[in-house]
Amino acid sequence: MPPLSGSKEAESGGVAAALQKSRRLARAANTTEELLAKHGKKYRASAAKVEQRPYQLDEAVQLLKQIAYAKFNETVELSMLLGVDPKHADQMVRGTTVLPHGTGKSKRVLVIAGGDKQKEAQEAGADFVGGDDMVQKIQEGWVDFDAVIATPDMMRSVGKLGKVLGPRGLMPNPKTGTVTFDVTKALQEIKAGKVEFRVDKTSIIHVPVGKIQFTAEQLRDNASAIINAVRKAKPPAAKGKYVRTMYISSTMSPSIQLDPALAEVKEV
Repeated sequence: MPPLSGSKEAESGGVAAALQKSRRLARAANTTEELLAKHGKKYRASAAKVEQRPYQLDEAVQLLKQIAYAKFNETVELSMLLGVDPKHADQMVRGTTVLPHGTGKSKRVLVIAGGDKQKEAQEAGADFVGGDDMVQKIQEGWVDFDAVIATPDMMRSVGKLGKVLGPRGLMPNPKTGTVTFDVTKALQEIKAGKVEFRVDKTSIIHVPVGKIQFTAEQLRDNASAIINAVRKAKPPAAKGKYVRTMYISSTMSPSIQLDPALAEVKEV
């Protein structure tokens, strides 16, 4: 067989590329069908209303409220895949922000402090207050709280709780404002809806942005606050595209893809 001319080679290559793309789309469609088959009728009905394209934030939260079908007040969560490698310390992404409309959940806050700071914590509205007695109680298995604030002078004792509080995301940390002598301010921020975000080992951040019974505007404002905070937390060592994909979903709903370009705007 004579060799193909340049134009015929290009044509052959284009056909091959088209066939490969067609096969990839077919595999993706089959995978989507298999996943949907594992869910109930209500989930499948909701998923049918979600187009496979990136949505703007306003239309995404409105759609999310439309497709919600659970009989309880579901938590709404934002998930972001980042272009960082968390194995490297200089690419770790973490931070906090106060949601404009809160989380929709009343947090039980424990303050571990000594002396006058215990009295300040009680007056500021802490749910639990103590010193070494609380450290001992936690070591014995008590974890009936949602956030922990510690004064710097108590960190020698609180440090013993790393294996208990760390995996639960409850370990006090100066970077998140939970190791401080300003107990009142830290308490007010947490009670007002302060949330912490941290990239996991798969380079994904999961953050609650409210409840499905929030208005679409409230969910939009809260999600915008998270997106802006994550954008500002971009480490200098991160190269290439920082936010690769973003999705918003409620506890029981299908995920709705967001336009990752939202994270590139200075203020969403």
